[in-house]
Amino acid sequence: MPDAAAEHPREVMLGKVVEWFTANGVLDTSMRTLAAGIGTSNRMLNYHFGSREQLLAAVIERVCEAERNALDEFVSEIVDPVEAGRQYWIHVADTASVFAPLFYELAAHAMYGKDYAEDLRQVLTDAWLSGFTEGFLRVTSPEYAEQLARLCLAVGRGVLFEMALTADRAAADSAINEFTEMVARALESRTRT
Repeated sequence: MPDAAAEHPREVMLGKVVEWFTANGVLDTSMRTLAAGIGTSNRMLNYHFGSREQLLAAVIERVCEAERNALDEFVSEIVDPVEAGRQYWIHVADTASVFAPLFYELAAHAMYGKDYAEDLRQVLTDAWLSGFTEGFLRVTSPEYAEQLARLCLAVGRGVLFEMALTADRAAADSAINEFTEMVARALESRTRT
């Protein structure tokens, strides 16, 4: 049975917008350019999303949902949470050039309390924090699992931000590899004591 939400015109349009941005990048794309790119009108985009900012917030929510699903897959398929995190980094870094700038721009809007970005405060954190915590719960206490999840989220975002600024994927990969080794050693030392 088809998913009713997926058939809603707004959701269908949002899927096309995400696909278009994935292929073309976000940057300062106008609503008119975007409408022409996905085969609709500027009026319809405004009707379904209200403004460019609200449209971009909806895009980030959709992308975060997909990223959370991807993280869940890595965590469920790879028993070692450190290795799951390393593989998830590769996945995220491969798509960073398209969505990282938008992610950080809208995260700043959420920090400034912009109305259209209010829901993003939770979306931009919960999508990853619970996934990382779940992975670490396999090998450590709930308290330490949450601490490690927050640390991984912070470090991953920092390295992603740096990579988005410098476009130096090799340096970012090297930093993440070093960090994952540090996390593995920390987990190992806790299990020995």
